[in-house]
Amino acid sequence: MIPVVAVALIAPGPSILMQQRRRDRAHGGLWEFPGGKVEPGESPESALIREIAEELGVTLQAADLAPLTFASDPAQPPSPRQPHVILLYTCRRWEGEPRCLDGEAIAWTAPDALMALPMPPLDIPLAKALLQAI
Repeated sequence: MIPVVAVALIAPGPSILMQQRRRDRAHGGLWEFPGGKVEPGESPESALIREIAEELGVTLQAADLAPLTFASDPAQPPSPRQPHVILLYTCRRWEGEPRCLDGEAIAWTAPDALMALPMPPLDIPLAKALLQAI
């Protein structure tokens, strides 16, 4: 199982930051919560802080990350892909202005428009849980 962390950055309004995956990657062009894989020796929170700095150029603090939910592959995916589990956090405070450094685009999305975005399969239950929580 590959552990992955993601964050729903929530701005006043509320508005949720979504990132469009690079077109040359799996699920290219789909919208997701920004984040990435947890490297060996990292905690989920430290991995998320690192990934968001790399992908969006903003600084998160571990104290501002609130675990919300997770999603995992329901069955063994086709080889060579290994099963993933995504841990979703919410965050309402960060330093800096988010910039698209690793994806095709980023967009602030209103909650009522979130489910209209085309998303990878594991991001859909995360989005539903987020909408119930905000």
